[in-house]
Amino acid sequence: MKCKHEFCGMQILLIAATPDEVELFINTYPNVDILITGVGTPATIYHLQKQLQHKEYDFVVQAGIAGAFSGDFSLGQTVLIKQDTFGDLGAEEKRLFTPFFTSGLIDAHQFPFADSWLINKSEGLLKKSILRWVKAVTINKVSDSFLQKLQLIDAFDPQIESMEGAALHYVCLQEEIPFVQIRTVSNYVGERDKSKWKMKEAIENLNTELSKLIKQLTS
Repeated sequence: MKCKHEFCGMQILLIAATPDEVELFINTYPNVDILITGVGTPATIYHLQKQLQHKEYDFVVQAGIAGAFSGDFSLGQTVLIKQDTFGDLGAEEKRLFTPFFTSGLIDAHQFPFADSWLINKSEGLLKKSILRWVKAVTINKVSDSFLQKLQLIDAFDPQIESMEGAALHYVCLQEEIPFVQIRTVSNYVGERDKSKWKMKEAIENLNTELSKLIKQLTS
């Protein structure tokens, strides 16, 4: 079938923190480059930026699991991230967390931020997707602390939490490369009992939806 989509022939980079998150996808699309960045913001920024210096890409996809802040999301549900930010970039005094965006140490409106958010403007390129677009925060510390959860909710009112998402948004917005972050809920934020997680189901669903997304971009 002749390709009629605007992404036909484009160079696509798929990134993930760990190989497990995209293991069912590897070798499925030979025209998609795969980069395993490692866990966390520093590794993601470094390895993504290095890869973008090595080769030009027209679109970057980040795939991974995530935690949900509420029962509004079911375990195994896959979503797309509309906006993300560095959720623990701030100061904590007497159990009160103040983001640097709020204190003025970082300009909340300095590019690529928009009112402290890193907003994906590529939403229109994925019009066929039926996945829900949500708001996320990226943190460097996974915790069972109810206080930390409340602090993040109070500061950002996020729906999803990851450890790498804002790094993708930050780099791609700076480099002006279209991108999308796709995540599947494996657990609820603050729940450290992994017997209550749905890791296997989340990864299976993630790879299923990831394949659909790549097909939309390449067919």
